[in-house]
Amino acid sequence: MQTFVTYEPSIKDIEDAAEKLKNVASKTPLIRNRHYSAFFNSNILFKREDLQQVRSYKIRGSYNKMSSLSPEEIENGIVCVSAGNHAQGVALSCKLLKIQGTIYMPAPTPKQKIDQVKMFGEHYIDIVLEGDTFDDSYEAAILECERLNKTFIHPFNDEKIIEGQATVGLEIINQFDGTLDYVFVPVGGGGLAAGLSSVFKKLSPETKIIGVEPEGAPSMCTAFEKNRVVELKTIDKFVDGAAVRKVGEKTFHICKAHLDAMITVPEGKICQTILDLYNKEAIVVEPAGALSISALDYYADEIKNKNVVCVLSGSNNDILRTPEIKERALFHAKLKHYFLIKFPQRPGALREFVADMLGPNDDITHFQYTKKANRLTDIAVVGIQLKSPSDLEPLITKLKLNDFYGDYLNSKPELFQFLV
Repeated sequence: MQTFVTYEPSIKDIEDAAEKLKNVASKTPLIRNRHYSAFFNSNILFKREDLQQVRSYKIRGSYNKMSSLSPEEIENGIVCVSAGNHAQGVALSCKLLKIQGTIYMPAPTPKQKIDQVKMFGEHYIDIVLEGDTFDDSYEAAILECERLNKTFIHPFNDEKIIEGQATVGLEIINQFDGTLDYVFVPVGGGGLAAGLSSVFKKLSPETKIIGVEPEGAPSMCTAFEKNRVVELKTIDKFVDGAAVRKVGEKTFHICKAHLDAMITVPEGKICQTILDLYNKEAIVVEPAGALSISALDYYADEIKNKNVVCVLSGSNNDILRTPEIKERALFHAKLKHYFLIKFPQRPGALREFVADMLGPNDDITHFQYTKKANRLTDIAVVGIQLKSPSDLEPLITKLKLNDFYGDYLNSKPELFQFLV
């Protein structure tokens, strides 16, 4: 049986990392949120890593790792693979440390993200678009490292990366005067959770650390269940900052030892949190940045009258994703529903559907004629937004009684994926 070297950062390691980051990474604020505190009858504080220069905590790990390279490693250059926050952290570190870097990104990476990486790295980086997926880019990046003897900057499974991310935990403890009862931290590959939990278990062992993953990419939860790192065959990539197929060996062992719990939250719930933060708090977060807050509902009873920190990990959200975010939030709330509707081929059928089938608060948000089914009926895909989830069953009953009902698409993921 293969064994792995166990590793855990010491407080000295983390303090050394904090010293290196002193003029590089911001000491982000720990701010009490009045709205969530009142709602949960708790003292809810946000650790605002979304306010970093690169708009995520990733600069902490990448800079700490790259500032520890030997002169030979600096001369040979570095390579990383990322379609998001890690790439930006590495790019800025390349510029600050004057290290030449090659950043591999999947070919479908949005231009906005590519431009951001170029802005932070300037002439110190080259971007290579390779393959259709992260795995394609990863394989190409590793080949370049082996061929040219370059250093690979891993996004999470690296000791120096973990030590850098751990400075988030050190800051939280130094910023709060009192005992923290809970810290909710997002989990992707596990670098932030491993580093932060190491700090708390040494300096504030009474604090419960809760790791939060997206429901569609439960790689750490699966590793916990099986007591070993496993690679998921498929994942939902929507929460791109935390959607990984396989967590790190180093991060898994630390998280397994120090996290008090791992939970998953649905992508639709995360979307609603993003919208709430924007509409009520004027805070913009990416999907991964909303993970920790999205978990609070599941701990509502436990956190009453407690001091609770939620780590907002990043804010690199593409505005073009807003329609999908709204759609997923409505779907999760059971307010948006898609049907195949049969329309009789006679005058007034559409008017009858709108006037007699829909309630006064129902709204048609999608209507797409698909094909002529037979000589008597036509088929359309219709999206209907309801005011209350309880309105669904009466609507379906009415559609069936009047022969408008064709099928309900929300319960058919193989079809529904083309609509949301």
